[in-house]
Amino acid sequence: MKHLKEVKQIEISKNMTVNDLVKEMEQSGVMGAGRIAKAANIFEEMVKDSKCKVFFGFAGAMVPGGMKKIVVDMLKNDLIDVFVSTGANLTHDLVEALGYHHYQGTANVDDSELNKEHVDRIYDSFMPNEVYEGLENFFNKHFDELSKEKINIKEFLWKVGSLLDDNNSILKVCAEKKIPIFCPGIADSGIGLMVWGHIAQGKDMPVNAFDDLKDILDIAWTTEKAGVFYIGGGVPKNYIQQAMQFAPNAADYGIQITMDRPEPGGSSGAELREGISWGKMSKKGKYVDVISDVTIALPIIYAAVKDRL
Repeated sequence: MKHLKEVKQIEISKNMTVNDLVKEMEQSGVMGAGRIAKAANIFEEMVKDSKCKVFFGFAGAMVPGGMKKIVVDMLKNDLIDVFVSTGANLTHDLVEALGYHHYQGTANVDDSELNKEHVDRIYDSFMPNEVYEGLENFFNKHFDELSKEKINIKEFLWKVGSLLDDNNSILKVCAEKKIPIFCPGIADSGIGLMVWGHIAQGKDMPVNAFDDLKDILDIAWTTEKAGVFYIGGGVPKNYIQQAMQFAPNAADYGIQITMDRPEPGGSSGAELREGISWGKMSKKGKYVDVISDVTIALPIIYAAVKDRL
């Protein structure tokens, strides 16, 4: 046992910063605290590596869960080079950019009563159903502009973002900074429903859903080093992972925050090291799987790293 580090007991002191706390977690070095500390160290190294591009996968109810401004801050500070999201998170981002809000509710509620009150529940985060009226108005006003030329999903989302006034919108920031933003499941969202509504009326939306693959594969192919950071799993994780699979260099850094289990074989719960077998993750890479609610782990990890940067 002499070659092993001792598990040091975490000490809490008055006025300690989040980074101080994470450093204490690093001294304990085990279980969830140890993994959060390791994630902070890997993320710090990832963003300080000038040769590394950071691919960020964004899944789960993250905007309804209050995580939007953290991600916006990462985007504004050039800590994310490639952004891949579910359509749901981009829809919720657009909803807030149009002036609507999510509200603190409770899971201990009669959902039939919420339905009568036109309130949609995302566990204990509530959203007024009237947001869809706002989405309809937005796409009614801008559909012709959004559909006037053949583009891919990334370019479509840049166009949507350019029409927004909210400087704390993910879509707006990606559009302004020309950060590649991919959403392969865009049809599976409120945005998709709004677009389909116009298509159902005989209009055309000439968006090439497959063209984005060329873009993300080109980025992965020409990247000297890559780091992946997965919030949840699902389509965003797999979209990035398959890009890594076809790139000449597998990812050198990896962080995944998830509550899913690996045993069923799904991508969302798969450990990052599983990607080594596919050629997606480097054998010599630095990875950590943080088994935690993202709304707990992400603020802690990012606050610590932001303090260091």
